[in-house]
Amino acid sequence: MSEPIVRTPIRVRYHECDGQKIVFNAWYLAYADIALTEAARELFGSYGALEATGSDVVVAEANVRYLGSAGFDDELIVAVWTQRLGNTSMVLRFDITKNDELITQVTTRYVWVDTETHKPKAPPTEVREAFAAHLLVEQES
Repeated sequence: MSEPIVRTPIRVRYHECDGQKIVFNAWYLAYADIALTEAARELFGSYGALEATGSDVVVAEANVRYLGSAGFDDELIVAVWTQRLGNTSMVLRFDITKNDELITQVTTRYVWVDTETHKPKAPPTEVREAFAAHLLVEQES
């Protein structure tokens, strides 16, 4: 498997847990969003630097696969890869692990938009190349 853009540590806070004392399902989308910000920081120095290129992303679709669970005070790692890169959209994959075990996988399709008009547009070459450098390549078993 190729190297992720970033591995973001997240410690589960008490208020993120539900009545069953496990992380409420919607929080995994928030964890992916936090990791997206960290990926931008890794690739461009900050999310603001990405926006300074005149491009931003908006969520068009999200999918979450729950394979395990986490609870209060667990430390999670969110690894981020580029799964697919189109002309005006991209799919990022977020693997969320606890103790090196994959517990949740989020895939999110983003549409690139102009920061002024919020209309779809292709990102600049340097932005595209930064995400392309971390294109997910899985090894066959």
